[in-house]
Amino acid sequence: MRVTGLETTIVNVPFDKPLKTAIHHIEGVGCALLTVRTDEGVSGEAYAFTMNGARIKVIEAMIRELEPMIVGRDPHDTEAIWQSIWDSYNFLGHKGISIIALSTVDTALWDIVGKAAGKPLHKLWGAARDSIPTYASGGQWLSYSIDELQEEAAGFVAEGHRALKIRIGKPAVAEDAERVAAVRQAVGPEIGLMVDANQGMTPKHAIKLARELEALDLIWFEEPTPCWDFKGHAEVRSATEIPIASGETEYTRYGMQQMIETGACDILMPDLQRIGGYTEFKRAAQLAASVDMPVTTHIFTEHSLCIAGHAPNCTWLEHMPWFQPLFNEEITVEDGMVALPDRPGVGFTFNADAVARFRVS
Repeated sequence: MRVTGLETTIVNVPFDKPLKTAIHHIEGVGCALLTVRTDEGVSGEAYAFTMNGARIKVIEAMIRELEPMIVGRDPHDTEAIWQSIWDSYNFLGHKGISIIALSTVDTALWDIVGKAAGKPLHKLWGAARDSIPTYASGGQWLSYSIDELQEEAAGFVAEGHRALKIRIGKPAVAEDAERVAAVRQAVGPEIGLMVDANQGMTPKHAIKLARELEALDLIWFEEPTPCWDFKGHAEVRSATEIPIASGETEYTRYGMQQMIETGACDILMPDLQRIGGYTEFKRAAQLAASVDMPVTTHIFTEHSLCIAGHAPNCTWLEHMPWFQPLFNEEITVEDGMVALPDRPGVGFTFNADAVARFRVS
C-alpha cells in the first residue's frame, strides 16, 4: 500500500450564538479537512481547526506542503514518516502551525492503518477499556447568566452527563464563586464539576478563587494562568487542594515533559492537533504514566476517543459538540460514559452533505 496524494477542504461551522471565555469570543470554528488517498482505495481522514477560522488557510497550506513527504510511502510507516517530517522542521521550529500540520497528517495516516487492518485504533494499539467517562464541555460559558447556567447544567444531567465544566474569569472572585456554587446547587453533590479559567488569571487571583471553591468538591481547576506561565501554574497548584489541569496549549512530549518537571499541573491535557497526532499523543500519555500522572483529552471528541480507549491513565473524554455536524456517526452519552466504537480506524467519517454545506470557497 502506498500513499498517492492528499486532498484538503476548508469549512466553517457557525454557532447558534457567540460564546465567551475569559480570553475568547467565538462565533464558530473553521476547519481544514484532510483526506489522504492510497493506491488500494483505503483513505484516511483528519482535520485541524481554529476559532472563528482565523488563519485556517495558513494551516491548510502547511498541510499541503507535507504532501511530497508522504506520497509514495507506506502509510503503515507512521513512526518513520513522523520522524522525517519532524526532522524537516529543524529550521521552521517544533511548535505552532508546523506541528498542527504534522498532527493532522499523522492522524489521517493512522486512520488508514486501522481501516486496512479492519480494527478500531484502540484495539490495534491495545485497548485499555470499552468505555470512558465524559464531561459536558459545550456550555457553561462566561457570558451566561446564573439562571442560564443552572438551566443548562440541569439539561446536561438530563442528557446523561454525570460531569460538566464551567467557564470562570469574572473580574471579581465573589462573582465566579457565586456562579460555580449556583451550578453545584442546581445539579447536586453527585455530579462532577470542573472549572476552566482559560488562562485568564494571575496566580494571586487564581489562588484566592481556588480557596473559595474548595468546598464545592471540584474535579479540577483548568489553566489558571497563561499557558506559558509554568511557575504561576505551580504556585496555584501548591496553594490549593483542587487538582490543576493544563497542557492543551503545549506542543509535543517535550512540552508535556516541561510541565511535569516544573510541577505545573496534576493532570495533563494534550490537544490532538498540538501534541503531534496519535504517534506523539501515545508517547505523551506514556510519559505521564511513568510518573503516575493522569491525562485527559482536549476537544477533538470524535478523534480523541480512540486514544482515550488505549491509554490506561486517561481518565476523562472532553465532550465538545462543535464538530458533530461534520460526521456521519454520532457519540452517545449514557450514564456519564461513552462507549468506544467498534468501527475500523478512527471510527468517524466526514459527512459529504455537511462538508458541502459548510464549505468555504
